[in-house]
Amino acid sequence: MKVVLFCGGLGTRLREYSETIPKPMVEIGYRPIIWHLMRYYAHFGHKDFILCLGYRGDYIRNYFINYNECLSNDFVLSQGGKNIKLYNNDIEDWTITFVDTGLNTNIGQRLVAVKPYLEDDDVFLANYADGLSDLDLNLYLDRFYNQDKIASFLCVQPSQSFHVVSLDRDSLVQNIEPATDANLWINGGFFALKKEIFDYIQPGEELVLEPFQRLIDRKQLIGYRNPGFWACMDTLKEKITFDEMYAKGEMPWNVWNSPAKIRSNQILKGGVPGFSYEKLEMGAGERDLQTENHI
Repeated sequence: MKVVLFCGGLGTRLREYSETIPKPMVEIGYRPIIWHLMRYYAHFGHKDFILCLGYRGDYIRNYFINYNECLSNDFVLSQGGKNIKLYNNDIEDWTITFVDTGLNTNIGQRLVAVKPYLEDDDVFLANYADGLSDLDLNLYLDRFYNQDKIASFLCVQPSQSFHVVSLDRDSLVQNIEPATDANLWINGGFFALKKEIFDYIQPGEELVLEPFQRLIDRKQLIGYRNPGFWACMDTLKEKITFDEMYAKGEMPWNVWNSPAKIRSNQILKGGVPGFSYEKLEMGAGERDLQTENHI
């Protein structure tokens, strides 16, 4: 199944990094957040990606053109650095389509721009490309197919440390409680969509505004609650939180290293430009919300 990643926005709330690089390329550890997200989808067998490029699209293109497998895989170096033997690889069986969808284009119109690349797909996945989750994608898709609606999105509870206030008609405060205790659910930016979604998007429209309202009116939009892990990288504070989790080895989104058996889970294969590679055989068991500025 194809995965559309919206990675062309300006990232205005993460200016400490986005002045020079696109937000999806901000790193967690030694890999950008978009890589972590693509590894997540690939773990569930979805390895055909369409990247909706815009701001600093050249940076994203160059990253994958010059992809270095050695950063995230064990390898043997020989012949004075002329030969590298990789134990396992990341992206060889990925297909990545790079599409320039404009600098100031919103999400809905970026999706319309890549419609020609989805003509043969009855269902596809999409993502804002700035958040990570431990969502069991197989269960999510099972629910989507069983309910047989046009669109579905992940609903998550806000992780920010703000409080929800209840007021009466005279503005007297009735209650104050943490957002995490208020039974609030926001758009987590993970989508499953049927091709009929394009019938609901008019020129200039944002995906989750007018098109989703039309779907709601026709009872064709469902939300999937995930009480597990979800976090996005919108601000420097959230970037620091991701870095701290990575440093501690606490990465719930890292499902590809989970001992749980998941459908279509495979060891990924690949290569690094400029070197000679040889796959090493390994013994058995050796390796087993809001939508603001998401344009």
